[in-house]
Amino acid sequence: MKPEIEISGGVTQPVFSYEDAIREHVRVQSPLDSDGDGKKDLVRVDIIRPKESDSGLKVPVIMHESPYYDQPGVGFELDHKKYDADGNLTKFPLFYDNYFVPRGYAFVSVDMVGTRLSDGCPTTGGSSDVLGGKAVVDWLNGRASAYDDEGNAVKASWSTGRTGMIGHSYEGSLAIGVAGTGVWGLETIVPLAGPSSWYDMWRANGTLTDFKGGQRWMAQWIDEDPDEKCAAVHQRLNEGADDATGNYNAYWHERNYRTGPVSNARNVRASVFPVVGMHDRNVMADQFSQWWTKLPRQVERKVWVTQYGHLDPFWARRDVWVDTLHKWFDHELMGVPNDIMRQPRADVQLGPDRWITQADWPAPTRTVTLRPRHDDSLGRRPSTGTGSYLDTRQSEAAMAGDPGTTNPNRLAFLTPPLKNAMRLSGTPSVSLRLTLNKPTANLGVLLVDYGTDTRIHGVDPAGGQGLKLIDGKDCVGESTADDDGCYRRAADNTVTSDFQVVTRGALDAQNHKSLSRTAPLTPGKPYQITWSMLPQDYEFKAGHRLGLVLTGTNADLGDAETGTGTNITVDLAGTSVSLPLVTRQ
Repeated sequence: MKPEIEISGGVTQPVFSYEDAIREHVRVQSPLDSDGDGKKDLVRVDIIRPKESDSGLKVPVIMHESPYYDQPGVGFELDHKKYDADGNLTKFPLFYDNYFVPRGYAFVSVDMVGTRLSDGCPTTGGSSDVLGGKAVVDWLNGRASAYDDEGNAVKASWSTGRTGMIGHSYEGSLAIGVAGTGVWGLETIVPLAGPSSWYDMWRANGTLTDFKGGQRWMAQWIDEDPDEKCAAVHQRLNEGADDATGNYNAYWHERNYRTGPVSNARNVRASVFPVVGMHDRNVMADQFSQWWTKLPRQVERKVWVTQYGHLDPFWARRDVWVDTLHKWFDHELMGVPNDIMRQPRADVQLGPDRWITQADWPAPTRTVTLRPRHDDSLGRRPSTGTGSYLDTRQSEAAMAGDPGTTNPNRLAFLTPPLKNAMRLSGTPSVSLRLTLNKPTANLGVLLVDYGTDTRIHGVDPAGGQGLKLIDGKDCVGESTADDDGCYRRAADNTVTSDFQVVTRGALDAQNHKSLSRTAPLTPGKPYQITWSMLPQDYEFKAGHRLGLVLTGTNADLGDAETGTGTNITVDLAGTSVSLPLVTRQ
């Protein structure tokens, strides 16, 4: 009898043996030679698939491409690969193989170019990173070559070609990047906290939000080969990043998967199911929002918007996540007619254990403009007068704390206590009418919720990105002696606090007209400077006060920038913050 995938209740059933599954590996030829050794890079692909796929069963593929299999490991528990004497995996990191292979999927674990057992050099988001993953999708669809350890050509004759990519952080970025090539056969991607523009990983409107040399450091960190192998590549990363100015250039454009030449959002054919943490300080929320709005309208999509930091939702809402992901892959890769696309498009977390669903993200909103006043209040009517502060480097706790106290390094303005709850959904913007006494300053702005409350501790990486481990484990899918698919449980990590920074914005004043070139300001001359803050979805409760804090250099956004010492004078009549507020709850 011909083996078949079994479907019941709108989902595939675990009818195939995980223990007896075929485990093999190949090396797929990529189109580039990233290390300059005269040979095109070969990409290592580890495969596990139902044994029935050798007997006529064609299966779709879930693909996890990662640079992290060596350093530091993948997932919250930092899993690593384990091999048998033939070089095949006995342990695949994460739960995808344990859960999905018994349901009729192949799972492929791909070592990104320049890492683990793949050839080449990592380029920290560059074209070889992306095109190596694309080559694997091409091989699964019969358009690229792969070889076994003896150099014999290997075809993926067991594959339907229908592939879904999933991954967290850099891994999610690879999924976004490969999707942006428009490659046929990539049917869906699930990027979890994945960057869509590497410029915005290390920059915020011209300011450096991480340490200098970060691009080179990342490439060296994930590659355990001797540094001299990729020394020339590392040098190009250092030069191209241009830490001296913080400007956007051709180097960063190559790494822009929204509008870039290698990967571009307009080319995406795959459906998308991103997950974003609105308090992620690593991959900030605009990485999601700016890519989301550039996707073609016909792209099918779903999203989870959370109040966590840099997390995979497997750790935050495990049962719901696994069930949702199961339905998603079944629908997109198997064509199972379940209800996943009839469900609301967006799951939104508003606080500890509080989730809502809505038709899309952001929610329907109206723009409300608030203006600072000479009495330090914040309201709708314009005011007269000026305020001044110095661009000094401060933490957000220092910037936002004690708003009623005079501080020479910031200006703070608060609304009266809110009569009703108010929800922000989308991207606020700020406009400052200002004068500097020097040619530039690092401009900062915070939107703050003042009011004692118990909140997700997602704003502090030391707080577990909003989660804490608790007793017990969950075993997801089937197990073997080497690969049990069992993971610690986690729960919301909360903190009771008097205020929370809801969102923020930063800008090098020299880049207020262009991110590609600096234009020093004329001291004493007034300028109107407007820019977007980071997106957010957040509920201000009744009785709380909304605060606008104008600051200089934000120490919480990275280690590279120091305060300029510039005196910033703000004309209150020309200064405002525009908020997208939900029109119906």
